[in-house]
Amino acid sequence: MNAIERLIRPRSVAVIGASADPGKTSGRPVSYLQKHGFAGEIYPVNPKVAEIGGLTCYADVASLPDVPDVGIVLLGAERAHVAVRELSERGAVAAIVLASGFTETGAEGAARQKQLMAAAGSMRLLGPNTIGLVNLTDNIVLSASGALAMDHFPLGAIGLVSQSGGILGALLSRAAARGVGLSKLVSTSNEADLELADFIDFLADDSATRVIALYIEAIRNPARFREAVLKARRAGKPVVAFKIGRSEAGAKAAVSHTGALAGSDRMYDALFSQLGVIRARTFEDLLDIPAALSVGRKLSGRRVAILTSTGGAGTIVSDSLGVAGFATPAPDTETAAQLRSLQSGSQAALDRNPIDVTLAGLQPDLLRAAIRILLASPSYDALTIIVGSSAVGSPALMADAIHDCLPMSDKPVIAYVSPHAPDVVSVLTRRGVPAYTSAESCAAALDGLLRASMPEQVQTSGSIAPAVDLGDFPAGSLDEAQAKTLFARFDVPVVAEKVVATSGEAEQAARDFGGRVVLKILSREIAHKSDVGGVAVGLTTETIGGRLTVMAEEVEARAGKRPDQFLVQEMISGGVEIILGMHRDPLGTAILLGMGGVTAELLKDTTMRLLPPEGGLGMAEARAMARDLVTWPLLDGFRGRPKCDVEALAATIVAFSRMVAQLGDHLTEAEINPVFVLPAGQGVKAADGLVVLNV
Repeated sequence: MNAIERLIRPRSVAVIGASADPGKTSGRPVSYLQKHGFAGEIYPVNPKVAEIGGLTCYADVASLPDVPDVGIVLLGAERAHVAVRELSERGAVAAIVLASGFTETGAEGAARQKQLMAAAGSMRLLGPNTIGLVNLTDNIVLSASGALAMDHFPLGAIGLVSQSGGILGALLSRAAARGVGLSKLVSTSNEADLELADFIDFLADDSATRVIALYIEAIRNPARFREAVLKARRAGKPVVAFKIGRSEAGAKAAVSHTGALAGSDRMYDALFSQLGVIRARTFEDLLDIPAALSVGRKLSGRRVAILTSTGGAGTIVSDSLGVAGFATPAPDTETAAQLRSLQSGSQAALDRNPIDVTLAGLQPDLLRAAIRILLASPSYDALTIIVGSSAVGSPALMADAIHDCLPMSDKPVIAYVSPHAPDVVSVLTRRGVPAYTSAESCAAALDGLLRASMPEQVQTSGSIAPAVDLGDFPAGSLDEAQAKTLFARFDVPVVAEKVVATSGEAEQAARDFGGRVVLKILSREIAHKSDVGGVAVGLTTETIGGRLTVMAEEVEARAGKRPDQFLVQEMISGGVEIILGMHRDPLGTAILLGMGGVTAELLKDTTMRLLPPEGGLGMAEARAMARDLVTWPLLDGFRGRPKCDVEALAATIVAFSRMVAQLGDHLTEAEINPVFVLPAGQGVKAADGLVVLNV
């Protein structure tokens, strides 16, 4: 057994600072261990008490008759390190420190936490500022949470790891009230040593756990988190995460648009998406989705049958499913005929969806027959059953009727309980039918099932670019011509252009390019040229000279500096404008793709991918990014428009990402806005570029 397994399944536990009063927080751990049937040795430690709960109480750790596997430290922050050192010196495998007053309180607390870690030595540490852990599978409660005062907890297959101790207790009590069974619960809190990834890794191997649920405040070690989640996925265990902080403004925008379009929460979205983590959008989802997943059924499509005996509730569920992208089609001809044979009369509405079996709530046999027909029907991938007021008096009748039908199909079956009936919800859930009290929860549960059943491909290795010399590029912001020279070295296609200084040179460049051209100022100081009048399009040989003179005057008036160089570019038309950028964050480096041009920040139609540990993105992931955009139809031939060269766009995304990966910390910012995506077969052209180097 490794240290984490010994922590979760200890053979002996020392409780340092234990109280003889089970009503006190410090009295709970011993009381809970006894109450819930811990089969190992319990060693209370308190020099002022001779006995606690019928157990011999010891004056200190040194006096213990044997070395405990785990020590629960109930002392305050100023004294906790003493107990931790004593446990480490005795050879304990792990300690759980409940006290607060460490890094969460500031510099002084951070110093105490450093002292705590030094005292632990090689012994593993859970916390500090944790509420502990609960191993329901083996009846082991290593916690002081008041939520554990209840006599019984539903045992199940959901493992929960929370970075908040209070939230762990809240989820445990909510799960128990709803009949949702859990296997293990761990509060990691300050994560001075053991962290989120350690317990995801453990649960990936835990035979009693089928689904892993996470309450996340921040991922401190993205690389280890990635490894642990991928291990869980390989083991066939879905991971559901609720991440707080969605309202954060995100990373501060620098000189690029990308900084404003990205943000820390968007980075979490990208990380979760790439790893196949199902993101819980509400706190309720953190139980609702795992409750559906823990049953072990797969959802193969979006067609849902709604069986109801109350029309209004069926309509509410149908509406929520539609908003979430699910279909509720009417029964096929054969299914409708079978349903009509069950119940006649004008009250029955059996050839539409929701399927209203009026007397089903009062006649379990009728309900069983309808369920069997719908589960066998080729028209549906899942079944939602509306439980009405008739079930309140005898919840077991309906629960048994539904449960009896489950073996005939592997399609998901969930229930929406229309009246306020907590007992009905609990009975159904414990009988293998995940039950919900809101239509939105039904939709979230089915969406989670669909995501878990059809996971996205995860890129685990990157694509590598040839080495490129940066010796001729200056540090700091590059001008547009320098930026595009850098892009071109990594095989990013760029527009034809020429640097000029005078009206005459501009006229000659326009003549060389032929047709209409674009004139821009060339400056390392001014990133957003159009904001100061530094861009003009559709110019000709006859008009460009005069426009250059006027532009110089306008820019000087707005920016306070007269430009001395300009860029003449071929003018691109007939393409879709895309923005391609990079964004750094504590989670890693991401590539951002979105609808570009001057409206990029207005439309905010973007998608992001984090770079793999080594190298850039691959072609499959680059294509998927393009398809993620809401405006993807514009690239795919919307309303008769020619299809764009998506393959060339994907190759450009890969090339850009390889550049970002290779340059690493030498690259502070990089963005192409716009990339013109031309009709199929004509490629793409980077028309503007921004780069900030740290060389």
